[in-house]
Amino acid sequence: MLSDVVDRPCPPKGIAVPDAAPARIRIRVRMTARPIDEPHRASSPLELLFDLTFVVAVAAATVQFAHTIADGHAADGLIPFLQVFFAIWWAWMNFTWFASSYDTDDVTYRVLTMVQMAGVLVLAAGVTAAADHADYGLITIGYFIMRVGLVTLWLRASIEDPASRRTARRYAIGIGVLQIGWFGRLYLAESGALSDDALVAVFVALAILELAVPRWAERTQTTNWHPHHIAERYGLFTIILLGEAVLASSNAVRGAVEETEASAELITVAVSGLVILFALWWLYFLRPAGPGLVDRREASYRWGYGHYGIFAALAALGAGLEVAVEQTGHELHLSPTGASYAVAIPVAAFVGLLWGVHRCISGPSRIHLASAIAGVAVVLLLPLATPWIGTEADLALLAATCVGLVCVASWAENLRR
Repeated sequence: MLSDVVDRPCPPKGIAVPDAAPARIRIRVRMTARPIDEPHRASSPLELLFDLTFVVAVAAATVQFAHTIADGHAADGLIPFLQVFFAIWWAWMNFTWFASSYDTDDVTYRVLTMVQMAGVLVLAAGVTAAADHADYGLITIGYFIMRVGLVTLWLRASIEDPASRRTARRYAIGIGVLQIGWFGRLYLAESGALSDDALVAVFVALAILELAVPRWAERTQTTNWHPHHIAERYGLFTIILLGEAVLASSNAVRGAVEETEASAELITVAVSGLVILFALWWLYFLRPAGPGLVDRREASYRWGYGHYGIFAALAALGAGLEVAVEQTGHELHLSPTGASYAVAIPVAAFVGLLWGVHRCISGPSRIHLASAIAGVAVVLLLPLATPWIGTEADLALLAATCVGLVCVASWAENLRR
């Protein structure tokens, strides 16, 4: 770190300083729980590489959802989008919390992490088929590959860390058994034995069971996840999703400019989208989550699970901004009001869920609640004026509303401190 460099005293003149010893490859390290209060715990380079594979999966889901919205079938595409995103989010989250407790960074750990990364890429390859034809075959296989890597890591933890053996075994059993359920659902879907509504119900049931595994596994003993490390990991994934939204909107702008000249409407939508994304970034990182997780570890489930909605809202926002940009230069099967709501609904969901998630790990604040309710109401009402003012003006007002939320929230935070 920089502080280590600055604080190190300089050697006297004329005395040679030996080169730093090269980093040794960690062939095998006994997998034991890492300390909860480990100082200077930060994301490892392997975790950052792991996150990059999810960029591909999120991008695939966002692009398909954007196409569905542009075709005027947002309601039909919402359920498949949320299902695919659940698989992406849950696999990322499971590895993140495991790594926070048991990251050994040895050869076996790295290889099993690579297996999970391969599963993510397989899952991403199946997004188009799932969105267009409700074919979840590749997604199920990719999800299974990811779970194989994670179950193997939990089994290793159960062998090498006797103190946490029962918890680790429960994780391995719960995750492993549920794979039978996911393949069973795939069989029922391909055989036509169940209707689409019944398949959605089966998905919801399996998702609830997935969410219940950590509760059941840690009933007797909790894992040693590091609060500041977890907060950093969630923050990094938030930045990835914001980056995906920037990429989606910038690609749409580039395509529009290549086909037609840049117009005032296009520039307004592009600038408004950037302001909205920047405001949401500001709101998310306004209050650090690490100290709250230190004080309220028991609230980690609500905080962690609540991020599914926050992350999904950011991914959907990327799709909405792409549609809003396309709408300035193309005739879509979507009304201008619909294009405005494609941006407004994810923004409103993000603001509301962000308040609820932060409240889990910090004291209630009436100012924050009032501003969140007012902000959500304004954001959802603004698109109703689109037929008279146009999509570009509506997005500009939406961006101004987000800036207002940032100002109010920042003022409230300064009063709180």
